[in-house]
Amino acid sequence: MKLVILPGDGIGPEITAATVAVLEAASDRFGLGLALDHDLAGHASLARHGTTVRPALLEKVREADGLVLGPMATFEYPEAAQGGINPSMFFRKQLDLYANIRPARTYPGVAHPAVAPFDLVVVRENTEGFYADRNMESGGSEMLVTPDVCVSLRRITRGCCARIARAAFRLAATRRGRVHAVHKANVLKIGDGMFLEECRRAAADFPTVTLDEYIVDAMAAHLVRAPQKFDVIVTTNMFGDILSDLTAELSGSIGLGGSINSGARHAMAQAAHGSAPDIAGQDRANPFSLILSAAQLLDWHAARLGSGAFAQAARAIEQAVEAAVTGGQATADVGGRLGTAATGQAVAALVGGRRDAG
Repeated sequence: MKLVILPGDGIGPEITAATVAVLEAASDRFGLGLALDHDLAGHASLARHGTTVRPALLEKVREADGLVLGPMATFEYPEAAQGGINPSMFFRKQLDLYANIRPARTYPGVAHPAVAPFDLVVVRENTEGFYADRNMESGGSEMLVTPDVCVSLRRITRGCCARIARAAFRLAATRRGRVHAVHKANVLKIGDGMFLEECRRAAADFPTVTLDEYIVDAMAAHLVRAPQKFDVIVTTNMFGDILSDLTAELSGSIGLGGSINSGARHAMAQAAHGSAPDIAGQDRANPFSLILSAAQLLDWHAARLGSGAFAQAARAIEQAVEAAVTGGQATADVGGRLGTAATGQAVAALVGGRRDAG
């Protein structure tokens, strides 16, 4: 398996280095033969190449089996015309990474605001919706009509609704067999109505999976009140973006949630959080989100190949993260005593079958 590694900005290089240590340990233990191709995107690329993402990088990623993307400080980038391309948006759009899979769960020993332990996944449509930078062939879908009037357009297509619905049902069939479709069809009758139609159509093909439907504002309240009731939540782009951050924080920290962006032929592991420039270079950043995202990437590759080794490696990383968190071999934000690098080494040692880390 060939992976392109793009460390990104802020804390990105630190958490990416920790993730690479874990991937190398998994490769050694399970015989994965990982080939890691390190390159640049973001500020480092802008300084060297005059653009945050150069065209040759896209071709390199297309030829690889997966991409690990560190956090990007997009708020600091110049306009796209001056080379300030959002790498996350760019790869999601160019590679048609239509499914953003965001697990959220509580861990023993980590304080969390949820009323009970929970384990759920948000399946978010990733290529259209209210995102003005990715739902038009050219130009943006947010327009300033007058100095005081803005119009924002949302694109919803039946094909995109159908494929994200089916992705959610396939996932739920491997878990607890429940899909919760989140919408606002009481107001957005056509677009969200289409989304619900496709969820119901998918449900007919998965008779062992139960479908529930929730209006998005009610779902937010239910998640705060009883997140343990939910299994796989599927929704449109903007709603999924919001609910996945909510569920991550309910687990105790957004740094404990993985995130993969996947399509039919490509996938990108990406931390659920930002570049945190205020703690960059201080060896304080929590690397677990990117590590867990890398595990999801291995699992995605396992499903494509039917490979038990890659699936075992993914489970080993997830179990190692749980053991590290529970044992205090983690950063301070989740109750541990280690820095970023030592946390990565601790997880790598656990993945490799050793318990001498920390």
